[in-house]
Amino acid sequence: MRELRRRIVAQFAVDRRVLALAFARMADGIGNSFLIIVIPLYVTSDVVGGATFGLGESMLIGVILSLFGFLNSSFQPLTGRLSDRTGRRKSFILIGLAGLAVTNISYVFADTYLSLLVVRGLQGVSVAFIIPASIALVNELATSQDRGGNMGVYNTFRLVGFGSGPIAAGALVNLGPYRLPADVTLSGFDAAFYLATTTALISYGLVTLLVADPDATKANAGADLSIDIRDPSGEHLFDPIFTLGVVSLFMAAAIALFATIQPQVNARLEQGSTWFGLQFAAFILAQVALQTPIGRACDRYGRRPFILAGMLLLIPTTFIQGFLTSSAPMFLARLGQGVAAAMVFAPALALAGDLAGEGESGSKLSILTMAFGYGIAVGPLTSGALIGYGFKTPFLFGTALAALGAILVYTQVEETLESTRSVPVVGDD
Repeated sequence: MRELRRRIVAQFAVDRRVLALAFARMADGIGNSFLIIVIPLYVTSDVVGGATFGLGESMLIGVILSLFGFLNSSFQPLTGRLSDRTGRRKSFILIGLAGLAVTNISYVFADTYLSLLVVRGLQGVSVAFIIPASIALVNELATSQDRGGNMGVYNTFRLVGFGSGPIAAGALVNLGPYRLPADVTLSGFDAAFYLATTTALISYGLVTLLVADPDATKANAGADLSIDIRDPSGEHLFDPIFTLGVVSLFMAAAIALFATIQPQVNARLEQGSTWFGLQFAAFILAQVALQTPIGRACDRYGRRPFILAGMLLLIPTTFIQGFLTSSAPMFLARLGQGVAAAMVFAPALALAGDLAGEGESGSKLSILTMAFGYGIAVGPLTSGALIGYGFKTPFLFGTALAALGAILVYTQVEETLESTRSVPVVGDD
């Protein structure tokens, strides 16, 4: 038992600022994941009205969910570059968290489709301040020998929050309205929005008190916001960081197809919103269990094998979802997607961190986070459009993306000298 406890502690033996930031992202992740489940239910309720712009219900949900990802991703290169130029990561994180709190509470007053679009868009811009600065901060507090482990720990706690929200979100809405003191009645939707606001404020407080910029952070980014597409060394067709970004986009899009088509999934599997929440969360739960050990392992054995294996696993786990007709197998398929994503995400960030120059963490790593965000946006929008051609069609599209991503990793991505260095696992005797 003592040996097991020692190994568990060793798994999370990282800079205390990384751990504090991870806990802060866990808090705001709870609120963000609530909204992914609640917004589709909110859009289809009798609370929201107004012009639909000629869009069907599924497509409208897809647009609202995707707008967040498009704006979030589009602004990340700018905010990442600005955080590089100023060398101040913490300030950018706090600006984003403040914006997130304000937009979360704004949903209480959004009763038209247009107002939902505006609030969701502003929320995307707010989160664009958080993600590049957070990833850059983790990268700068790590070295090539422990970067994968640090990325794994950060993502583990962030995803604990993101994964726990969907499990409770449907139940929180369905159990409303809630009667509070002083004869105040709170609807299930409002309760979810207030809770999301509270988690953002908790995250703001944790970052304010426990997180500080590393002493070694230097302002080193120029004004150029362009992204290298071609490999400057000439060894491959594409730049390795750009390639990792494209792979991240394909992976995220294949996984996010599931979010928009909640009504169709529930109807096909003859299930309620609670089962859907569990299936959505299964992807996250697998990552929570595996991000840290995979991050540690890629520090020891290299990044590329894990990235390639993850993309290969994503192919069957996405394909099978289009043919399932019951709830438990869908849960297992989503769990498999989570395993695949865990094998890709932390090693890809660690490899990009190995390749980034000093003072360029925000701009270089934002390519991956931007691409991942675009994938989260493209997935729901695409499934909303493709579901009309049959239940299998969105998942076949996701399978093609996963296969193309695996080919790109195999042909365009190599290890760096730093990431192939054999290092001892933290806690080994």
